[in-house]
Amino acid sequence: MTETKSYDTIIIGAGIAGLSAALYAARQKLSTLVLSKDLGGQLTLTDLIENYPGIEATGGLNLAQKIEKQAKKFGAEFIYGEEVREIRQNGEDFIIKGIKGEYSGKTVILAFGKTPRELNVPGEHEFKGKGVSYCAICDAAFFKGKPAAVVGEGEPGIEAIELLSNYANPAYYITSSSQIVGEEEIVKRVISKPNVKIFNSSRVIEIRGNSKVEEIVIKQGNEIKSIKVDGVIIEMGYVLKTEFLKGFVELNDKGEVIVDELGRTSREGVFAAGDITQIPYKQAVIAAAEGVKAALSAYNYLRNKKGLPPVNVDWKAEKKKISFRL
Repeated sequence: MTETKSYDTIIIGAGIAGLSAALYAARQKLSTLVLSKDLGGQLTLTDLIENYPGIEATGGLNLAQKIEKQAKKFGAEFIYGEEVREIRQNGEDFIIKGIKGEYSGKTVILAFGKTPRELNVPGEHEFKGKGVSYCAICDAAFFKGKPAAVVGEGEPGIEAIELLSNYANPAYYITSSSQIVGEEEIVKRVISKPNVKIFNSSRVIEIRGNSKVEEIVIKQGNEIKSIKVDGVIIEMGYVLKTEFLKGFVELNDKGEVIVDELGRTSREGVFAAGDITQIPYKQAVIAAAEGVKAALSAYNYLRNKKGLPPVNVDWKAEKKKISFRL
């Protein structure tokens, strides 16, 4: 059990939202602690990022490391391998209990994001970032003119194969459903494309390769087939592990943390950013901006507690929140 030390803000998660929040919080001279399972989160699943403003091309892990370095330069502390299990309020402080220790903070920023649903098949873990992707929007263009597959269900799956079909040739769609499920117009467009090959009532049982993905093994009924591909995009939706937050902050029916325009949750002193929130468009640049917003809101919250005026926002004018309920 680590010794309890009080921080101005504790950030849970070190993906792009959490890292950006840490950078801005530390720059505002807040004592800042980041708790996370790993560095980068979903960002590290992408080998090449080409749509982050101001950066021509970089790897996801490289971008995470750069922001971490910036945040550390301004004094942010990081504890990795930590998984938060409980958050409770003790007077004006928040007590965070993880598998490694207990931590105390005057504010909390929730930024641990969503976790993509995995196939849990041999080869999936080994080839993450080496042909196995969980984001069609991020990586479909990398398979231009190459064979690639989407393993998906429902709306996320059909949207992903439509996007991949604009680049890959052939573009395989593997789904366990007996029929293609999704928006009717999208389904019609996908079915009509000559480069799309669909395997209904099928599942991937193995991903193979050497230094990168080279083929997938699928089972369709009693038949087992091997398909040569350069990549496989898994779009089975995402899992939100927010059960431990129930009753602490308001969640929507998807389990997402509800925030207002300033990143404030239903509990004073607790903020949230990134894929964990109900904010649409789950993109790295948006999550980064939301992380910055949450950090500045935490800073102004602490200033307000000291009777100091806010910075960068008319705090009183923005005092009205969306309607929260617990």
